[in-house]
Amino acid sequence: MKNFGMNRRTSICSLIAIAAGGLFPTVGRAAGDALPPVRAYRNPGCGCCEKWAGLMKEAGFAITMEDDNDLAGRKEKLGVPAELSGCHTALIAGYVIEGHVPPKDILRLLAEKPDALGLAVPGMPVGSPGMEAAEEADAYDVIQFARNGSQRVFARYT
Repeated sequence: MKNFGMNRRTSICSLIAIAAGGLFPTVGRAAGDALPPVRAYRNPGCGCCEKWAGLMKEAGFAITMEDDNDLAGRKEKLGVPAELSGCHTALIAGYVIEGHVPPKDILRLLAEKPDALGLAVPGMPVGSPGMEAAEEADAYDVIQFARNGSQRVFARYT
């Protein structure tokens, strides 16, 4: 009986550890694999972009943020639909990340590798990463968009 209890306890702890592994950003990566670098562009002096970049760093991304005096032109060249335009634009592993996309959704994108141009959070919704407010939060969607113009909801936040 004593051994059964230890085995059961060990098994339960193992199952909890396996389940908890899904909560961390290293899921889908082998131990020691680095995340691809992120190059981001913003309108000069935008502070919320820096907050988003900080959250990306906390999630394990190496990110560089550059000021861009023609950010709208860059978005157009990259194929970001005007209605999906956000605060800043980033490039990672061949994908375009537009606006305040949560790092966990970017990790999911990299793990799933869909045939898409990228992800976008249009505008600057309160409560999105980098736009946090004390007790306020807007509902918003993360939109996956493709080169052919198709769009779909990738994640929803309420």
